[in-house]
Amino acid sequence: MNYLVTGAAGFIGANIAQKLLDSGHRVVTIDNLSTGYESAIPKQCIFIKGDVSEDRTIQKLNNANFDAILHIAGQSSGEVSFEDPAYDINSNTVSTLKLLDYAVKTKCKRFIYASTMSVYGEQDKKEQFSENDATIPKSFYAVGKLASESYLRIYQEQYGIKYTSLRYFNVYGAGQNLENLKQGMISIYLKQFIDDAFKKVEVKGSVGRFRDLSYVDDVASVSIESIHNEKFYNEVINIGTGKKTTIKKMLQLMKDYLGSSKEVIISRGTKGDQFGTYADVSKLKSIYSKEFIGFDVGLRKMIKGIKDEM
Repeated sequence: MNYLVTGAAGFIGANIAQKLLDSGHRVVTIDNLSTGYESAIPKQCIFIKGDVSEDRTIQKLNNANFDAILHIAGQSSGEVSFEDPAYDINSNTVSTLKLLDYAVKTKCKRFIYASTMSVYGEQDKKEQFSENDATIPKSFYAVGKLASESYLRIYQEQYGIKYTSLRYFNVYGAGQNLENLKQGMISIYLKQFIDDAFKKVEVKGSVGRFRDLSYVDDVASVSIESIHNEKFYNEVINIGTGKKTTIKKMLQLMKDYLGSSKEVIISRGTKGDQFGTYADVSKLKSIYSKEFIGFDVGLRKMIKGIKDEM
C-alpha cells in the first residue's frame, strides 16, 4: 500500500511512518522541519521538504495516488498559537484543506487527521470528556484543529472521503523534541531535569494540573489501526488512557527515575493552558482492544531512549 504521512520528522509522525514501513508499505512524508529533525525521518521514507499549506509543496507530490493520507503534521503548541495565530491556522487548518483538495483530485478516499483534546477547552470544572461533549476551544491552536474536523465532515458529505479525527490527548515518548520548550509537557520537564544548563526546573502553572498521558507507540498503533478498521470511519475518537496524572506526580516520577535533586520553581501559567482534562475512552475501547501502557512504564522507556542517545 502507498501512504502519505505528513510530519514524519516529528516523533508521532516518525513512529507511524516506521510502523507502516516495517509492515512493507511505501511511505511518503512532507515536513517543513520547523520543530522536527530530518534525522528522525525513517530512512526508507520518501521525504519532501516543504510546508503542507503551500501549493508549491503539494505540487511536489506529482498527483501520486495514495491509499490513505495521514495528516499528522501541525503546529501543536497553544502558547505558540497566541504568538503567531496566522502561522497556526496555516499549519493546522489551511494544510488540511490543501490535502483534502488533493485527496479529491487524486481520488484518495481515506483521510486520518491528528486532532487534539484541546478542542474541549474548560467547562464548569468538568474533567473527563467524551466525543459527545461540547467543544469550547481555549486557544487559537484548538480553534484551528476544530475547524479542520468540520472541514473533514463536509468533505465526507460532499466528496465521499472517509475520514477519522483522532483527538489525541497528551502524547509523549522516545524521539520527542527536547529542544522545543514550548511544546510537549513531558519533554519540557525532562529537558530541564537532564540538561545541566538548567539549574532549576520551571513549571508554568499549578502542579495540581493534570493530563491524560499516552505513550507514542500506543498512539501510532491505534492511528494505523484506524486506516482499515471500518468502525473508525467518519468518526471523531478520543485517543488517550482514560486516566489522569497530575504534574506533581509527573515531576516526582522524573526525580525518582533520574535521581535528580533539582529544585522545581512555579511560575505564571501560559495563555490558553487548560487546568486538566482526561479522556472518556468508552468509544475507543468499543472498537479497539489493545490497552495503552501506564505513564510510569512509558516514562521509563522515554528516559531510557534519551540516555541511549546521549
